[in-house]
Amino acid sequence: MTNKWKLQTPAQELLHKRNELVSRLNISPIAALLLVQRGITSSEEAKKFFKPDLNDLHDPFLMADMEKAVKRLNKALGNKEKILIYGDYDVDGTTAVALVYKYLRTYTSALDYYIPDRYDEGYGVSFKGINYAKEIGATLVITLDCGIKAIEKVKYAKEMGIDFIICDHHMPDDRLPDAVAVLDAKRADSTYPYEHLSGCGVGFKFMQAFAQSNSFPSADLEKLLDLTAVSIASDIVPISGENRILAYFGLKQLNSHPSMGLKGIIDVCGLKGKEITISDIVFKIGPRINASGRMENGKEAVDLLLAKDRDDAREKSESINKYNDERRELDKKITDEANAVIDEFTDIEDRKAIVVYNPDWHKGVIGIVASRLTEKYYRPAVVLTRSSGLVTGSARSIPGFDIYKAIESCRDLLENFGGHTYAAGLSLREENLEEFTRRFLELAAENIIPEQMTPQIDIDIELNLNDITPKLMNDLKRMNPFGPDNQKPVFYSLNVKDYGTSKLVGKELEHIKLELIDDTTGAPVQAIAFGKHAFNDHIKTMKPFHICYTVEENIFNGNTSIQLMVKDIKTGDIE
Repeated sequence: MTNKWKLQTPAQELLHKRNELVSRLNISPIAALLLVQRGITSSEEAKKFFKPDLNDLHDPFLMADMEKAVKRLNKALGNKEKILIYGDYDVDGTTAVALVYKYLRTYTSALDYYIPDRYDEGYGVSFKGINYAKEIGATLVITLDCGIKAIEKVKYAKEMGIDFIICDHHMPDDRLPDAVAVLDAKRADSTYPYEHLSGCGVGFKFMQAFAQSNSFPSADLEKLLDLTAVSIASDIVPISGENRILAYFGLKQLNSHPSMGLKGIIDVCGLKGKEITISDIVFKIGPRINASGRMENGKEAVDLLLAKDRDDAREKSESINKYNDERRELDKKITDEANAVIDEFTDIEDRKAIVVYNPDWHKGVIGIVASRLTEKYYRPAVVLTRSSGLVTGSARSIPGFDIYKAIESCRDLLENFGGHTYAAGLSLREENLEEFTRRFLELAAENIIPEQMTPQIDIDIELNLNDITPKLMNDLKRMNPFGPDNQKPVFYSLNVKDYGTSKLVGKELEHIKLELIDDTTGAPVQAIAFGKHAFNDHIKTMKPFHICYTVEENIFNGNTSIQLMVKDIKTGDIE
């Protein structure tokens, strides 16, 4: 599929602000322009961006219901009530449960945690979970990364004398559950300054408020920020504002003193001794934590994250690593089967969205399959299977199409749904599947324009190859951590040429290892272009071509060098 390159053309006003930052901060003009393009236009903002400060976190009591939540928690601890920490089975939910449990176990032993079974109970608060709370004598349940729609469940718990404090970050309905407190910055009445916290982030803010109310030292809570960083990266929330501060210090903790459980995962996924980045969490750490809930039960992930013993952590990490291997095999098998279904669609070119269903597909990987279909066909995708008597599934979207709102518009056909703009989950009765499919496809057809179905690469700045210097590399490293709302900068260079030494690499010679020059440089610049073997013949003709790329630090045999990670190659017009 051909990518469209979307180039930024900075206005004169931005160039003026760039020049001001260059003179005041001693940074390269390229880095200064990247900052102003991201809305960072003053030296004060730039200093806070480059060096986040935990003192700049918002007052947690600005969040609606926070005082009620802290008062109820303090009462429970004072009365030695049994407390159940209840979380979702994905990375965000399990890290949130681990963080809150770890912090509170210093102050009470009357504590337990619960992760619902993806297959037996499904997403969110379940009646089975509430019954478990009753069995163990819990009178307070703290939910994390779920609960915002659990109106009937909370009512059921209340009838049994069990209170709820809900910590969530998903979109609420007009009516909130009748809990003691509902902590969610996406509430319609919320005045909290930042609405993009992860579920674990909301749990952190709750514990921050609890610590402040009791004058407990903040350092004990800050030691748990490695869990928050893992949740922020894995849940793909914006790494801006408060999330940037939490992710920045969480990565520091992850690299210097990770918890025993996270260290176990770091060791089994080949990251030992390396500087861990957001990307490493997304592609290596997060999937392994997720694999527990996908293949077995997410409680095993929490057991690992709470491990105190090195041998125990190693054993549990190896178990979760095996789940991840199984998940990969299953993911590939079901993706192939889904592609085979789509191959039978005679009107795929005209369809603005994809809905596929197979009652035998494994529920634990359909979210990954939906992501792969969206990436391949560049259309919103809904992948459905059968579980616990219902058709259940996951949906993923493309920029400009709010999949949560699209699914919400079909709510009269659904038993349950929830999620975000680009990712959602749903369940419905099988007799409603045909009508849901018809309405969802119709909605996509009415709202998605052809331009949205062409993958787009957002590009920041044009560079000559001689602009790529150690000074630029250092400035780019200071912009970490990268992620949504602060994506890794993408550059482009026109009319580059092969130095004469580029070659195909990889098991199937599918990648190109490049040495590039242009009119501004004599020494070649190292680059790697994964999956771009089709361009090799053109490159070998020594004719010019255009590249877009990120600038990376490459460490090999103890030596550090700059390498371009080529995202796309064009031999003609870049528009």
